[in-house]
Amino acid sequence: MRNLKYLVLGVIFGLALTKGEAISWFRMQEMFHFQGFHMYGIFMTAVPTAALGIFLLKNFGIKARNGQAINIPKKPYHHGIIIGGLLFGIGWALTGACPGPLYAQIGAGYTVTLVTFASAVLGTWTYARLQPHLPS
Repeated sequence: MRNLKYLVLGVIFGLALTKGEAISWFRMQEMFHFQGFHMYGIFMTAVPTAALGIFLLKNFGIKARNGQAINIPKKPYHHGIIIGGLLFGIGWALTGACPGPLYAQIGAGYTVTLVTFASAVLGTWTYARLQPHLPS
């Protein structure tokens, strides 16, 4: 029962993604072929909104609900970010899904997305197993 609020927020987020057509394979293909503005418009809203949120958190000392300071650690550059980003982008272009909309696609009845979801879980598990052996 404690986590009911997260389920409700997740459903609302999924509905927003669905109604905004952010889960549409066709919208993704339009974006990757530079044929439509729809997804770019979503990103051009999301990125400044997130940047403003981080700015407010850092500069006004906003604390978490439990009173602890919110720490946003700096992430150093690593060449693996480029490789991971390329793999992520290729997977996104091929499947029409990044991790956020996967659940909304499944909830909307796109059962083929279960293959993408299983692949994402397998990829995450594989990375977790290999990560200690990868260069840092």
